[in-house]
Amino acid sequence: MTKEYTRDYWENVLSSLKLEGRHFIDGAFRASSSGETFTRIRPMDGKPGAQLARGNAADIDAAVTSARAAFESGVWRKKEPLEKKRIMLKWAELIRAHGDELAMLETLDVGKPVMASLGVDVRLCADGIQFYGEMIDKMYDEIAPTGPNARALVRKVPIGVVGAITPWNYPMIIDAWKLGPSIAAGNSVVLKPAEQSSLSAIRLAELGFEAGLPAGVLNVVTGYGEETGKPLALHMDVDMIAFTGSTEVGKLIMGYAAQSNVKRVALELGGKSPLVVFEDADLDAAAVAAAWGCFYNSGETCHASTRLIVQRSVQDKLIEKIEAVTRSDIALKHPLDPGAQIGALIEEEHMNKVLAMIAAGEKEGARRAFGAERVLSETGGYYVSPGVFVDMTNDMSLARQEIFGPVLAAIPFDTEEEALGIANDTIYGLAGAVFTKDMDRAHRLSEAIHAGTVWINTYDMSNFATPFGGFKQSGFGRDRSVHAIDKYCDYKTIWQQFG
Repeated sequence: MTKEYTRDYWENVLSSLKLEGRHFIDGAFRASSSGETFTRIRPMDGKPGAQLARGNAADIDAAVTSARAAFESGVWRKKEPLEKKRIMLKWAELIRAHGDELAMLETLDVGKPVMASLGVDVRLCADGIQFYGEMIDKMYDEIAPTGPNARALVRKVPIGVVGAITPWNYPMIIDAWKLGPSIAAGNSVVLKPAEQSSLSAIRLAELGFEAGLPAGVLNVVTGYGEETGKPLALHMDVDMIAFTGSTEVGKLIMGYAAQSNVKRVALELGGKSPLVVFEDADLDAAAVAAAWGCFYNSGETCHASTRLIVQRSVQDKLIEKIEAVTRSDIALKHPLDPGAQIGALIEEEHMNKVLAMIAAGEKEGARRAFGAERVLSETGGYYVSPGVFVDMTNDMSLARQEIFGPVLAAIPFDTEEEALGIANDTIYGLAGAVFTKDMDRAHRLSEAIHAGTVWINTYDMSNFATPFGGFKQSGFGRDRSVHAIDKYCDYKTIWQQFG
């Protein structure tokens, strides 16, 4: 029987929800060693939400100790591949079975529409765990070429204890990007979710344990970055840190790795992605891509198409089409409204930062075409409407800084060479796109734009078969695809000499 997802349905889910805010360490819930907690404020209405354990270095040490014991015992890494696969597939199915609950936890934490949490975040989280579970019995070692008197086995072995630090914009999805390949490879993990978005991470760990992950293989410690993330990155018994977040914090993580045990680091950082539109492009398709590419998830997306680099002759026409798409298709509503397409920003501090950046951009001369204003303030939540600024130059702050809000900067150009120069004039290199009917030009620019992913005549299309990550200060290492497993492994050569 098909569910009817009404506002009343979601209110009932919310009223019956259990909010577990303790750490999950060694297969059990655990209060912070200090006994301290902190309260998460709900972005959708500004009301107090869950109480969470306020972790510290002692809690990180307990989690790392558990993870190390699980790894050294081989309770997970030495299991038969088919058994590990079975457990991870069961984990994925449990995520799907508890989809409504997980979606509500995500929406409470981050303020996104609950239907998006269910239809996108829960779905892709389960798909990610399943993808890497399916790979476990398909990972082969190698025999290297040698002479007749030797045999060289090249083995791909797990690193050990992985510290995963994940952001608040897509918690379940990015948790799956880290947990799936690292656990499939045989590692143990200490997950430190963003302090704004811990609820789904705790529940994911509990479901993994229920599916059969041995105690210590997946531990979750909640708390603030300085008090938990930093000790995790500095810990001498952590072999790798996989981090997704801002470029500023990513640089700190690299420093912590160097200061401690030269642990492996993988970083997926900020972006300021260009969407280049030529006058011969399908402007209707470009408008849909630009609007959804920038405004989805209220602009809180690392690879959002926040720079619209548009040929001057069609700028005004394209902006009109983007406004029409935004007003007709991208409904900003209360997150429990099933018709909501975008919801609240993550917290009041971030909303004020976004509004301050908008005000600073206007002082620099950016001209508002529409939107980019605080709305729904009567709800008590943190909402900013999607907006576009036009006739900008690439040296303006709205064109250079990662806003992480629903703000699109339109920058006109005249020639292909100029468009490419603007596209690459950024410290970031996460994603980009080219819209044109000239396929020669499309492929020239897609090769020349310095970014980890470049789309042609579309935006934000992908699957787990494609790697995701950045160039330049957008980081290094790749999430998703078979290649993600490599970063959680070391290569070990075993040489046997005969005679």
